This record gives sequence, structure tokens and C-alpha cells, in this order.
Amino acid sequence: RMLTRTPSVVAQVFLFLSVVLVIAIAVIQINQQQILSPGLKYGIVLDAGSSRTTVYVYEWPAEKENDTGVVTQTFKCNVKGPGISSYESSPGALAKPFDDCLSKVKERIPAHLHKNTSVYLGATAGMRLLRLQNESAANEVLASIQNYFRAQPFEFRGAQIITGPEEGVYGWITANYLMGNFLERNLWRTWVHPYRKETMGALDLGGASTQISFIPEDSQEHFNSTLQVKLYGYNYNVYTHSYQCYGRDEAEKRLLALLLQKSNASSSVDNPCYPQNYNTSLTMKYFSGSLCTQSLRPANYYPNQLVNFHGTGDPGLCQEMVSLLFNFTACRDREDCPFNGIHQPKAKGNFVAFSGFYYTINALNLSGHFSLDDFNSSMWFFCSQSWAQLQFTLPKFEEIYARSYCFSANFIYYLLVHGYNFNAETWPQIHFQKEVGNSSIAWSLGYMLSLTNMIPAEGKLIQLPLKPPLFAGLLVFLTATALLCLLFLVYLCVVSHNRKEVTRVEHVFISE
Repeated sequence: RMLTRTPSVVAQVFLFLSVVLVIAIAVIQINQQQILSPGLKYGIVLDAGSSRTTVYVYEWPAEKENDTGVVTQTFKCNVKGPGISSYESSPGALAKPFDDCLSKVKERIPAHLHKNTSVYLGATAGMRLLRLQNESAANEVLASIQNYFRAQPFEFRGAQIITGPEEGVYGWITANYLMGNFLERNLWRTWVHPYRKETMGALDLGGASTQISFIPEDSQEHFNSTLQVKLYGYNYNVYTHSYQCYGRDEAEKRLLALLLQKSNASSSVDNPCYPQNYNTSLTMKYFSGSLCTQSLRPANYYPNQLVNFHGTGDPGLCQEMVSLLFNFTACRDREDCPFNGIHQPKAKGNFVAFSGFYYTINALNLSGHFSLDDFNSSMWFFCSQSWAQLQFTLPKFEEIYARSYCFSANFIYYLLVHGYNFNAETWPQIHFQKEVGNSSIAWSLGYMLSLTNMIPAEGKLIQLPLKPPLFAGLLVFLTATALLCLLFLVYLCVVSHNRKEVTRVEHVFISE
């Protein structure tokens, strides 16, 4: 009997331990699992503007927030040389300037992620103008870029010319994203939609076009002139308009062509917007060869003929000439039509003005937001400086920019005050800003944010305390042990029961 009882006790102990261990391992495996991020994803956007190309590298967690990546800028590089539209006659030469920036980008992104990193090139108003002027040349430029990037280790997703409204909306997305108007972290460090937070309008001044984008007071009323944007699970109806030929560079070319047209001389022209005593010689092609100045082109147009411009530094006359660049009569005093006959709802709320707006304001020694009076007095003072004085006034002196800041300031004044109808009361609502944190305010980030809607999210990786093969092996072993113990106990029970029956029968016979 003792021999039978000992194996029974041992089997029961093993059965109990096996069951306990199976339950314990399963509970630990479930409760102690670690959720790991699948890591970072990278995207590269090339902003191919009219005056230069800028390369941006963005990164975001591979698991996304409501279908849109939480994107940050990690690197920025300016490609040497002019914008890609300047290579219309030699498209094969535009690839080499990209090498320096691309080699730096390769160092920034882990090598094993290169083939999964998407590259997008978006060309703006410079290429829009070239396509209108010479479509085959524009196509050759884009083809040259495609050939270059197909030889790179990244996943090239194409070079395209984006529309003016797209440029405006992407700029609006960037500004509001960086200002935290789409997402913010709560007390539990999770991303949430800000409660009742207003979006900001966006003002972008490029080389060949300028954009205004904002959510109107009543977006339903202006439904036909708004674009619907979906970000982080929310819909926004954004009014946006892009004014071609109203970028800083093209507007100045129009001014130079206008000054030549109004001048009696054809080889020497006074420019009230250039600083006093500044002189420069420019070819007719430089300012009259553009599509934007076609209507101002002289009858005796010789592309290589030099025209000497002499700066007179006259703020009043400069302002008068700049006003002629705007067609205010086309609107016939309609309130919802600022200039050029374009419908625009009333500008509402705070605005951020970036790109060319910021650089001009910075040259005037202003920053952030300030009164219209402060802007006017700074502009008047700046425009009255001689070329010699200006070299000591500017924080960074580059001739091609320094000579044009007075024109830019007057152009900005007319665009914002007489064009978009900002006044002394609403002017301080404009914040002139270049970046937020380390991220530039430019359409490229908004472009990347929109494109991440098309990039599938990756699921979170789960790290378990025990590797799956070991976990499975232990479960099989312990379950088998428990079953064997159970079978053994059943066997002992049957044997014990049979022995009792035999003993009872024997006892009956003996009794008889």
C-alpha cells in the first residue's frame, strides 16, 4: 500500500506543478510583453523653386497617428546654383549640383533604409512658367532629374510640377502643423486634437508666385473657392489662391521692364527702388525674357543688349511705381475682390508670413509681429539709404539681394495692404517667421504630411519575455507531463479499485 501511495503523491505533485507552471508562463508571457516601435521611416522632398532647390529630410514613427505621420524635419540642404528652370537650354548639367546634398542625405539616413526611403521632387512657379513658355524644355528638365534619381539608392517617386493651389495648401498645412494646431500632446503624452484651437492663415512669397491660404469665416459660403484637406481624421475647407508672376523675382523683373518702357533712354534707366549711387548693367533677356514681362517687352527687343540701371533711392517714387504692378481696377470696388479680378473672402484671424516675406522683414531689422507704422517707418528709412551706407546696415550683405530689399518691402506693403486688405488694425495679426523649432516653414513639409496618408502604417512589434519557440516547447513539455501524471493517477486509481474488489471477494470466500 505504501508502494502505491508514494507514486500517487509524486504524480499529484507533478500534475499540480505542471498546471501551475503552464498558467504562470502564459500569464507572464501575456502581461510582461513589451510593445516596441517599428522604428522610423524617412522621406525626402526636394523643393525645386524658381531661384534655387532645397532638399529636406523628414522622419516619422512607422506607426502613424490617424493615417497621417507625425513628421519632423531632420536635415536641410540648399543645392548650389540656380533653380532647375534655369537649365532649360542645358538640362543635362543640372544633375551634378545635386551630388553634394545627396551625399549628405545618404549619411543622415541609415543605409539599410535607403531603398525604402521615398524621394519626391516638387517644382513650383519657375517650372510652371517654363512649361507655359516651352513645354518640351520643361519635360527635358524633369526627365534629366528622373534619370539622375533612378541611379540613387532611394525609392524615387517622381518629379512633378505642383499647381499654385497645391503649393498654397501645403504651405498652410506646414504652418499649422508646426504651430501645433492639428496635434498636441496631453498629460498622458499621447497625441490628441487640440480642443477648439483656431488654425492660422499662411502667406508665402516665392520667386515667381505668391500664395494666400486660410479658412474663411463661412467656408460653406465660399465652398467653390475652397479645397478640402483631411489631416489626423479632421476635414478642413481651405481657401487658397496663387498669384503667378507676383513672386518677388518676377515682380521685380516687371518693375525693371516698366521703368525701361517709361524711360526716354534705352540704355540708361533710373530706378527709384535701387539704393542711391548703386549702378548695375542687366541684359534685356534677364528682365524682359520672362513670360511675366512679355506684355512689357519693347518693340526693339534684343536679348543680349545691356541696360544700365542707376539707383536713386526715392521711397515715394518707388512706391508709386510698385503700385502699377497691381490691377486694382479689374475688381470695380468689390469687397471680395482684392486685385486682378480674383475673388477672395475676407482675410480672417492670425497669419504666418514666411519665405520671401520673412527675409525682407529681417533685412528691415524687424521680426515677429509689429505695427504697420513701424513697418512703414523702417521701410522709408531703409529705402533712403545710399549703397555705401547699406553695406553697414544689413546683417548679411549679398549684392543681388541687398539692392532689391527696398523694392521687396514696397511690394509687400502693396500686396498685403492694397491687395489682401490688411490694415493698421489687422496688420499685427501677421507673424513674420522663418521656422518653428528646427523646421522650416515651407510647402515641402505639408507635401510630406499629405503624402504620408498614402504610405501604409506598420504595426507595432511585440517583444515577449520568452521567445515563441521556447514558450511553445515549455507548454508542450509541461502539458505532456501533466497528462502523463493524470494518466498515471487514473491507472493507480483503477489498480487500487481492482485490488479492493479482489480483497472483498477473497474476504467473502474466507467468511463462507
